[in-house]
Amino acid sequence: MFENIGEVVLLCWRTLLALPQGWRQRQKIFEQFFEIGNASLLMVCVLSFFIGAVIALQTGPVLAERSLSSAIGGVVGIAVAKELAPVMMSILIAGRIGSAMAAEIGSMRVYQEIDALRTMNINPIYYLVLPRMVAIVAALPMLVVFAILVGWFGGALVADYNQRMGIPMHAFFSDLKEIVNVKDVANGVFKSFCFALIIGSVSCHQGLTTMGGPRGIGRSVTKAVVNSIVAIVVFDYLLTRLLLS
Repeated sequence: MFENIGEVVLLCWRTLLALPQGWRQRQKIFEQFFEIGNASLLMVCVLSFFIGAVIALQTGPVLAERSLSSAIGGVVGIAVAKELAPVMMSILIAGRIGSAMAAEIGSMRVYQEIDALRTMNINPIYYLVLPRMVAIVAALPMLVVFAILVGWFGGALVADYNQRMGIPMHAFFSDLKEIVNVKDVANGVFKSFCFALIIGSVSCHQGLTTMGGPRGIGRSVTKAVVNSIVAIVVFDYLLTRLLLS
């Protein structure tokens, strides 16, 4: 485990060193960005809408029983912005994009295409890892901002139409505006930036270390998704402690 962690950190560091040459790979970066961003918008919209709706549905009646209905907007706003949107969107991207990264690079590894790149004096990190890392680091925070807005709307809609709460949308967003500030949203976006580095590094590392034919590709895809999700949850706790302190 510690050997894998060290290799992932080293891969991330080498990718950062290659970052000044990223402009030459702008076409590949754009293609990866489109795959991560545009192609994921519908799933992000559906997931974040119902996350906000469920939080309002769960907390609204409890707050209403204690005459705290006006606090529903703040509760949903904080929960979605600081925790649920960055974590859930990162898990979604890990399952959708991280698995694709591991499968693509793993296939190239198994069928010796990476060895061919090295024979032609082309650095695999520069050619394969860098575009994917830059794209996911740029796309995931944007998706999280979009998810926060949609999640707030979902919570406001449920609070407005649920008879046990009956909080109008303008009252919901008025309370949200009083409780949630720019720093809270920035914390969620910062978390998503860190999670994007984790997903890209873990997935690309699993792809580069794939061995054993098609079965090995399947194992690498599974490890990439599972390890990314575990790392996201662990680092979520550490980042939360850091940001709260």
